[in-house]
Amino acid sequence: MLELFRVEAENQAAIMTNGLLELERSTGAPQTFETLMRAAHSLKGAARIVNVQLAVRLAHAMEDCFVAAQQGKVTLGQSQIDLLFRILDLLSQIARQTEASLADWENAHQAEIQQLSEELFRVLPAVTGAPAPSTSRVAVAALGQASPAEALAAGSSLRAPFEGWPAPNAHAIATRTPETPERVVRVTAENLNRLLGLAGESLVESRWLGPFAESLEQLKRQQAELAQKLEALGRTFTPKSSPASNAEQVRQLSKDLAVCQQCLSQRLVELSTFERRCAQLSERLYREMLRTRMRPFSEGVRRFPRMVRDLARALGKEVALEILGENTQVDRDILERLETPLAHLLRNAVDHGCETPAERQRFGKPAQGSLRVEARHSAGSLLVTVTDDGPGVSLDHVRKAIVNKGLATPVLAARLSEAELLEYLFLPGFSLKETVTEISGRGVGLDVVQNMVKSLRGTVRVSTQPGQGLRLQLQLPLTLSVLRALLVEVAGEPYALPLTQVARTLKLPYQEIQTVGGKPRFLFGGHLLRLLHAHQIFECPPTHDSGLDCSVVILGDRNARFGLVVDRFYEERELVVQPLDARLGKVPHISAAALLQDGSPVLIVDVEGLLRTVEKLMSDEGAEAALSIPSVPAGRRRKRVLVVDDSLTSRELARQLITSHGYFADVAVDGLDGWNAVRACPPDLVITDIEMPRMGGLELAALIKQDPKLKSVPVMIVSCRDGQEERRRGLDAGADYYLAKDSFDGETLWRAVVELIGEPGL
Repeated sequence: MLELFRVEAENQAAIMTNGLLELERSTGAPQTFETLMRAAHSLKGAARIVNVQLAVRLAHAMEDCFVAAQQGKVTLGQSQIDLLFRILDLLSQIARQTEASLADWENAHQAEIQQLSEELFRVLPAVTGAPAPSTSRVAVAALGQASPAEALAAGSSLRAPFEGWPAPNAHAIATRTPETPERVVRVTAENLNRLLGLAGESLVESRWLGPFAESLEQLKRQQAELAQKLEALGRTFTPKSSPASNAEQVRQLSKDLAVCQQCLSQRLVELSTFERRCAQLSERLYREMLRTRMRPFSEGVRRFPRMVRDLARALGKEVALEILGENTQVDRDILERLETPLAHLLRNAVDHGCETPAERQRFGKPAQGSLRVEARHSAGSLLVTVTDDGPGVSLDHVRKAIVNKGLATPVLAARLSEAELLEYLFLPGFSLKETVTEISGRGVGLDVVQNMVKSLRGTVRVSTQPGQGLRLQLQLPLTLSVLRALLVEVAGEPYALPLTQVARTLKLPYQEIQTVGGKPRFLFGGHLLRLLHAHQIFECPPTHDSGLDCSVVILGDRNARFGLVVDRFYEERELVVQPLDARLGKVPHISAAALLQDGSPVLIVDVEGLLRTVEKLMSDEGAEAALSIPSVPAGRRRKRVLVVDDSLTSRELARQLITSHGYFADVAVDGLDGWNAVRACPPDLVITDIEMPRMGGLELAALIKQDPKLKSVPVMIVSCRDGQEERRRGLDAGADYYLAKDSFDGETLWRAVVELIGEPGL
């Protein structure tokens, strides 16, 4: 019951906080007082149920104040609202106490309770005309330091303010039909996580019926072939050459086979229907279970309006906080971990990003500053944006601070772009304030924000407009139970890399790998990045690749990136995260696991832990040399063919045919993608379709032949159009070979490729 009271107190305190802030901004509408009265009354009833008498009397006193203010008997000015806020804080502290600690807490805070009671009774007698108590002993007794009987005996003048005020709208409140509240079931986090895991497994199990249905379809085809053979066998029998019994037997077999086929067809229809229903049911089960983890964004930002209000008053500023997207659904775990970083951002915004009223008026701005927090869903992610309308961040000031702290030379600082300069704001200990206060100046807040976002597989973006304000955006996953990941293969095993921490994937030619101090590096984005092999990281046996390129995943953020060599890329996939058994302890470089559609397990890589390991290896003298990638010996280079086609089926078929004959095949999804791939690393041959989005094959062939560095690259056009006009257009565009898809097979394609570029190896 105390736990329920704690939840009730938190909810009602949030309602009263919003109401008091509304009273500060305006004179107070009647519905505002009505809301405040109802919240105080509900809190009083909840405290009476759990027998917390001090909370009962405090809540009752606040309810009396709101009733008197609604009747016009009391004016709730700034000092009165401050007093009510302090009482509200006291009620929140009481709600957090246990049954055993409540008495000790009351004794420890007796002086605070006494002071609040004296201030409160200076307001309440104005309603009844009773004089304020002259001794604090009476006030303390009335607020719970003594029993109710002792409180009444201590002074009859206190009876009216606390016990005798009838609420003028009491009958209306009692007879009003409230909206039906949403039913709530309390579930432990452990049970909820287990149910979510079972829902994910149910989703995977339902997909096993698909391959089973396909196998039955294959059986159906086999039976159809058997029927054809029996029919052919029956035609060979004649009355002269075959006994009548044989003919009858064949007819019976055909009849039985027809019955079998009919039965199988019916079962297939039923199985297909069941498969669809099962998949839909599992999907609904999973989505419903996922919703149980979601909470409205408003639950995580309840204390921020009060915090901004108090902080702004302490700094002599006027700041209005606006919260948008309060009903945006957020994962419970993300919402809990988001509260502290948002508090840092808002404190920094009030301290750094909002000027005093005099400064704002001097710059032609309203005296009251504006601070906005917005939460919304976008492209499968949660976006939380914090914006202020202050002076923004001066880039020159940031450059000066970077140089003064010895983080960069003046020449290098002058070359940094705006995005690179703003990244320094997230470094530990970096601050633009010259003095340290209790609120800011130590350079800790933004560092905490970035670390939290990284731990949630998210990113932080910051932008500024000098004189107009600063904008910080947190991009986070919608839920921690579902992960969008890139699947890669290492030593024959699949591994999942969170997409939010994958900067780029590429095919890196071995000849572009550089050796700096005996350590492998490669050039990316104008920087030499470190190159490590996944086999050493995961302690797997190495595989021997005879190809021209290696598959590289670039991990990390802008400040710490490196390339991880894997055996091959699989695909992007949405995974249901399954925590590892606690008995395994901390598995190096692995954060969790998941199940693929066929039920096989896949390990999810801990990229943050991997980055720490990389830093350790780089700092360890000689450790990186063991991770270097061997160069490809002479004679092992395979010729590279680029397949450009917007059809997944055609593209994959051509790739498999080319690979089966010993060539290395790369793919592009359209002409523009192919043109970028050709310029990045010229292939030995380009095979392209004609009609594709963004850029067609004829235009691609023309661009290749017009480029002095690429015009020697042969271009083969493979199209479903086989007319003379299309062939002429293809050859006029510069194509070296034209192949119709009607005659497209492995032998024809292989002969054409050999004719253009020769055998696979040099």
